[in-house]
Amino acid sequence: MKKISFFLLSFLILFPIEQLFAWGQEGHRIIGQIAYNHLSPKAKENIDQILGEKGVVYWANWADEIKSDTIYANSYNWHFQDLNGGMSDSALTATLVNYPQEGGNLFKAMDSLIAVLRNEPDNFDALRFIIHLAGDKFCPMHMGHFDDLGGNKIKLQWFGRNSTLHKVWDSDLIYSRGYSYSEYAEYLEHRYHRMAQEIEKMSEAEILIQNYHITQEIYDYHKIWDGNSYHYIYHFTDTMEKQLYRSGIRLAKLLNELYG
Repeated sequence: MKKISFFLLSFLILFPIEQLFAWGQEGHRIIGQIAYNHLSPKAKENIDQILGEKGVVYWANWADEIKSDTIYANSYNWHFQDLNGGMSDSALTATLVNYPQEGGNLFKAMDSLIAVLRNEPDNFDALRFIIHLAGDKFCPMHMGHFDDLGGNKIKLQWFGRNSTLHKVWDSDLIYSRGYSYSEYAEYLEHRYHRMAQEIEKMSEAEILIQNYHITQEIYDYHKIWDGNSYHYIYHFTDTMEKQLYRSGIRLAKLLNELYG
């Protein structure tokens, strides 16, 4: 089994562990299933040889699960890139090239791992990281505000229990729907399939700007939210589902480019 290089690990710093769980286990499996559905036959064959059949789904949470392994300890802040509020679209686009100095390393890690896979397509670790981080990129609170650690400092009550704005978007909204990951993936395919070609054509800058604007909408809504969890689900379920679907389609696009 190959390990990603020490060089890739060395540019990272530790961040709070609660920052890591984008989409929760079910969300990442949903994204993996949608991506697997959209792989080209050649890409599917090549990836299955590395990960095993449906490994895109089964390994989707590995990057979170290995956080306690000291070998991967420095990968903690690959999972997010917190940003300042009120950024212009041009300033956002610049972060894809001039990586922010604080708030995570998601953009830098993605670029570095993609470069590894172009040279070493059978790199087991790099592939598993990419599958997971490509999902993190679409979780709004993993590009939340730097000053509140992506919503981790914003406490709230979710159906009478303690939660945070970050956790609501990582898992609470998804689990409120009550589907298994396979049921949810099938539902999203049925509901949003007409969006697939449009999502594939978007540039990385357009994706980032769209994600950032969604994050800003979440912050704005929180300022006026009355604490009704049912209404929160009603208000944001469509947004959350589209992000899951977009993530799956973009992951498939990336994997098809690398392995197809």
